[in-house]
Amino acid sequence: MAHLQLDAARIASARDCARRIAQQVWREMQPCTTTTVERASLRLMGVDGVDDNQVPLPNRVVEHLRSQGLLPHGAAVVVAAAMAAQGWSAQQVAQAVAAGRLTLAAPRDTAAAQRSARAEAARACEHIRRQREQRAARIAAVGEAPTPWLYLIVATGNIFEDIVQARAAAEQGADIVAVIRSTGQSLLDYVPYGATTEGFGGTYATQENFRLMRAALDEVGDKLGRYIRLTNYCSGLCMPEIAAMGAMERLDMMLNDSMYGIIFRDINMKRTFIDQFFSRAINAYAGIIINTGEDNYLTTADAVEAAHTVLASQLINEQFAVLSGLTPSQMGLGHAFEINPELDNGFLWELAHAQLARQVFPEASLKYMPPTKHMTGNIFRGHVQDALFNIVSTMTQQNIHLLGMMTEAIHTPFIQDRFLSIQNARYVFGTMRDLHSEIEFKAGGLIEQRAQAVLAEADTLLAEVARTGLPAAIAQGRFAEISRQPEGGKGLDGVVAKADDYLNPFAELMLAGVQ
Repeated sequence: MAHLQLDAARIASARDCARRIAQQVWREMQPCTTTTVERASLRLMGVDGVDDNQVPLPNRVVEHLRSQGLLPHGAAVVVAAAMAAQGWSAQQVAQAVAAGRLTLAAPRDTAAAQRSARAEAARACEHIRRQREQRAARIAAVGEAPTPWLYLIVATGNIFEDIVQARAAAEQGADIVAVIRSTGQSLLDYVPYGATTEGFGGTYATQENFRLMRAALDEVGDKLGRYIRLTNYCSGLCMPEIAAMGAMERLDMMLNDSMYGIIFRDINMKRTFIDQFFSRAINAYAGIIINTGEDNYLTTADAVEAAHTVLASQLINEQFAVLSGLTPSQMGLGHAFEINPELDNGFLWELAHAQLARQVFPEASLKYMPPTKHMTGNIFRGHVQDALFNIVSTMTQQNIHLLGMMTEAIHTPFIQDRFLSIQNARYVFGTMRDLHSEIEFKAGGLIEQRAQAVLAEADTLLAEVARTGLPAAIAQGRFAEISRQPEGGKGLDGVVAKADDYLNPFAELMLAGVQ
């Protein structure tokens, strides 16, 4: 593969700054948990369903624990103690609490309750381990497509219609199907229950919807002779809960960014940082590839001027991922082809940015996003823009390739739009399959100069952030040109200080040997 001559010392410096930034945030967040972290623990223990008012049982139990002053000790420990005392399952305890038939109390024997909680966590994690093994077995049996994997979305709002479209997408050539979430779900502080048919701009992320889509993609994958990966979103106020559901139902990828919710959804910083640590630990344990959201920065900031913020954020996301146990192959670090097509040499700059990402993160499963910001509705030029995006992707050996649509900015893609996009990408990937190994970049040329300049700017930015701290940098609008305040945003009331005897047995088990 052709390489740019990059400043190795700059890369090392930038990565070291990002490491210090992530570790500082991790230390600052350790004294607290959140309501959704505790709800995720209960879901992993088997708590599911809703009460008579359609309130999810994990919410009912966590609010009960909070009202009793017990949540700082860890929901899993208190519920495990009740399970042992009553001889019930976690689900039976939750149902009794919701019905008003049981009032939870502090364990009489904390050590015994913690042992019980650890045993419950071990049983739950065994199910996740089996799901991970099943994924590996299926890939070994039916095979998988070469990278870049073609990533397509479905977004009807109705899970059953999504399944029809997902099957069609796979048969047309998609390797990854992403089920877009209903508009606004990231701001719901609960997870809807059951199969849903009335989403807006997407379909609600629920455990039953995950189960239904996973089964459908397994069926079509067996028919086609290749494994079809399933993606959903564990961003928002329920990040750890949705990660838990994804782990239990064998999703393969999840959108999971350390700062996206803060910047683009105005979710509180503390809440987001705590939630992303645990959600990523779950993803790591389940063998799920996370997708980060740096591509979104270029929707609000200029893709040339802000290119260094993408690299800086990728490095921060990488180090947060390391702290949660994710391997490089599970890091779908995001970037995008979003330079204004009217700019002279814009293709060269896009190639420089993509190659820079590939070389800074040689083992990562890079996620490359198509042009959207400068798609005008001119479908012919749009198809050409997508073709150029496809060329950069294969030349720089990207891993996850979100297909561009020529009808971007006009309507939600039709099946025929997706077909044309797949044909475009497959043609480019095939006819240029080995181009990356047949070319060299001109030493000191425009592409190399551009990559070096972006790297230097990213290193400078990260050094500044390491000095001020990440919360202050976000408050200054250093990423995506959007400012958020440390005490602002939604969800701060869900941050809970831990007691001295706090235990999350799932985090303990999943992160064993990591930090």
